[in-house]
Amino acid sequence: MTINTPDKASILIVDDMEENLVALEAVLGSLDQQLVRAHSGEEALKAMLRQEFAVVLLDVLMPGMDGFETAANIKRLDQTKDVPIILLTGTEADTDYLYRGYAIGVADFLTKPFDPWLLRTKVNVFLDLYRKNRQLAAQAEQLRRLLVGAPTPAAPVGPARSVEPMGGARDRPSRARDAGAGVSASAGSGQQLTEITERLAQIELQLRDAEGAEAVGLADRIADLERTVRSLRAGRDAY
Repeated sequence: MTINTPDKASILIVDDMEENLVALEAVLGSLDQQLVRAHSGEEALKAMLRQEFAVVLLDVLMPGMDGFETAANIKRLDQTKDVPIILLTGTEADTDYLYRGYAIGVADFLTKPFDPWLLRTKVNVFLDLYRKNRQLAAQAEQLRRLLVGAPTPAAPVGPARSVEPMGGARDRPSRARDAGAGVSASAGSGQQLTEITERLAQIELQLRDAEGAEAVGLADRIADLERTVRSLRAGRDAY
């Protein structure tokens, strides 16, 4: 199954110092992603409500709303709470910094001056996770569309008189068997579609926290479900 996902992800970099923003752009430029600037916590929140980001690089020491307060506000909003945040500190992060950050939901810390290779490596991890989650979400949506488009079993109707076809009573047993087989297959596939819908809902709940090998496993499960749905639809259309 081929899923189209955006070629570039957006990265939000937040720092009140212009030279720090320039340094971050220089290091991350080789990743060839969209870099969005914010000079304060307030600007960062506005940017995150305007568009979707794969990861946020957030300076801790800023005037007004500092990095911890900004991160806490990001995590309170349903629209932005799942975006990973890397806090940038000017000194070695002490135990209090680590505790406050992880309690808020921060994903990682980096100390300035940061190692360019380490920064790119950390950001790349979150970019890969973002792409996998987008692909999984697109696969789940495609499967949901297949399920919505699947025909439902016809409801039984009351008895109706019909003209006896040629062959009369001699053909009744065979026609009854054929009709019974069709109803049985339709009911069986309908039950399977219901089970697939339930399994899809469970997979979607796992998408939010999926990482690495688990994300790959979810992608395989979605692909299996899609093949099953296509097979069921083909079998039901035959009747």
